[in-house]
Amino acid sequence: MILRHRVDLLARLGDYMLSNDANWQESKQKASYENGWFIPEFVDLAIKNIAESFLKKDILDNWVANYRLLSANQHPKTVGIVMAGNIPLVGFHDLLCVFITGNKAVIKPSSKDEVLIKHIVSVLENREPGINELIRFSVMLKNCDAYMATGSYNSSRYFEYYFGKYPHIIRRNKTSVAILTGDETNGELEKLADDVYLFFGLGCRNVSKIYAPANYDFVPLLAAFKKYNYLAEHHKYKNNYDYNLAIHILNNKFYMTNGSILLVEDTSLFSPISQLNYEYYTDKNSLLSSLHDNKDLQCVVSRDQVPFGQAQYPGILDYADRMDTMAFLESF
Repeated sequence: MILRHRVDLLARLGDYMLSNDANWQESKQKASYENGWFIPEFVDLAIKNIAESFLKKDILDNWVANYRLLSANQHPKTVGIVMAGNIPLVGFHDLLCVFITGNKAVIKPSSKDEVLIKHIVSVLENREPGINELIRFSVMLKNCDAYMATGSYNSSRYFEYYFGKYPHIIRRNKTSVAILTGDETNGELEKLADDVYLFFGLGCRNVSKIYAPANYDFVPLLAAFKKYNYLAEHHKYKNNYDYNLAIHILNNKFYMTNGSILLVEDTSLFSPISQLNYEYYTDKNSLLSSLHDNKDLQCVVSRDQVPFGQAQYPGILDYADRMDTMAFLESF
């Protein structure tokens, strides 16, 4: 399959993902049923971003133009992909990179997110019978030329053990932070709420901590965040909120809340579901310098970094862990 054909096929897939096809709608409902965190709103959001930010023909053409891809890959490699399952179709970009380069993908999907990716591959197979030679699923990833794996800190140690002697990309837990100055508009704070709440805060691009200047007034922020108070009615999210609230009460720890999120002063970049950590800073330049090389960070949200409200809308060039997957696939 030549590169032009692959691009066209992916563009048609993008159109399909935005369609009301009955089988596709059924698969989305099944994904929500099997994973309680995948509410329809967030499934649709993830799909829409993939279709509109990855799978438009002009976007794909401009993307591949950055690399030295031949029209046909005469010596395709087999790449094992271990996909995460924290947000819907979080592993799709890895599959996209392997497929567009003409290599073969062997996928181990997460049990939390296998419905959508399997349906998408079946759609490709129906439109191009030869796809089953390029993409397949497997419980065990053996005899691959390279590996890409995403998981927790614990699972990454196993990935290193099994895949370390092969060319590999191994991704660990990441998170994102926001830097506030105190003069943000209400609109900016509402956009920041998107960065915090979308996907229940489970993504590596979700803001789990904010940095604020001394004497920052949190009242406007908590008010702006009320746009997502309806998520507190979700049973899984509410269980986490109630648990964390009880812990802080029992420990006599100061917290602030608007009923759907807990604001807690904490130095950790990572916060549990339903909690947003905060820390005060005195010098913004020093703060940015300290965050620049932090390996736990995916992105920094602020007026002069990733814009407010855009953390959960990555473009096709926004590679996870800031590691260029396409360059990796060209390197072996």
